[in-house]
Amino acid sequence: LARQAEVLALGYPLLAGWSRKSSLGRVTGQDVARERLAASVAAAVLAVERGARIVRVHDVRETADALKVWQAMAAQDR
Repeated sequence: LARQAEVLALGYPLLAGWSRKSSLGRVTGQDVARERLAASVAAAVLAVERGARIVRVHDVRETADALKVWQAMAAQDR
């Protein structure tokens, strides 16, 4: 996520795949992958906010709901 802008600058659509990754576990202290739902959803929303066009996730419904809320809130800011 920290260098996502550099990849986007190449001009290609970006696919982000942070779902349940061990790096999220290191940040949250969750050693068990299936316990990283909140971190995975947060990473997906942040990736989209920063320009990712596609996100690969395990928890589709939860991520889709979070993205809908984010889109609705972002629309109110315009």
